[in-house]
Amino acid sequence: MDNMNNKVLKIENLSIAFGGLKAVDDLSFDINEGEIFGLIGPNGAGKTTVFNCITQFYKPDEGKIYFKNNKGEVEDLVGVKTHEIIGKGLVRTFQNIELIRELTVVENVMVGAHIDFKASLFNQFFRLKKTREEEAKIRKRAEDILDHMGLLAIKDMLTAGQPYGVLKKIELARALMLNPKLIILDEPAAGLNDTETLSLVNLIREIRDERNCSILLIEHDMKFVNGLCDRICAINFGKLLAIGTPQEIQKNQEVQIAYLGKEDD
Repeated sequence: MDNMNNKVLKIENLSIAFGGLKAVDDLSFDINEGEIFGLIGPNGAGKTTVFNCITQFYKPDEGKIYFKNNKGEVEDLVGVKTHEIIGKGLVRTFQNIELIRELTVVENVMVGAHIDFKASLFNQFFRLKKTREEEAKIRKRAEDILDHMGLLAIKDMLTAGQPYGVLKKIELARALMLNPKLIILDEPAAGLNDTETLSLVNLIREIRDERNCSILLIEHDMKFVNGLCDRICAINFGKLLAIGTPQEIQKNQEVQIAYLGKEDD
């Protein structure tokens, strides 16, 4: 795949069916490097299935998923083992927060760097010098990211009991430990109040700008999507409805009917 140019992800003719029902039907779109890209659609439109295909939790029946990894190499993700995806610079957060409540905030963030840990099991068991040095480096990275997010003051507190908006930021901080090329966010604004949502918008933009990565997100809050995304892909019943800027999507009659539930006057 040579024609990626400035693209980080390119999906071509993606299809997958469950029990004869097509959840994604011949879907194609691409994401530019440094772009914040939204995937929208009504409930049951196939959005999460697309995410699961990209991360290879589901194996698509047809189609290609080309990704430019953090080494600048382009490869088709179809067939790659799910646990190998994050090592290529593609990470995902979930709508239901997946944190270890018994660990401290900084320990949860450090978990994100587990694939970078090189010390042997022997070194880890006896906590030899190599293990201590690696842990110190990883902890410093985690603390730097938490500092950037304004969470350094709570780094040694337990994750359990933290406000929901803080938990969302911790999960995002953990994703950043992998120096991602593309971050996939599953309803990042769900459950947040207006102040927390605005803070998240600014944080996502900073991550894109300062860490040179792209963002792909699913979100039902259209105000959030329109205020954040450079481009939006709207789907319904797994099929493409439209791709364009937020303004173009808002004016698209098919999107208004399928997603907003109304016809253009």
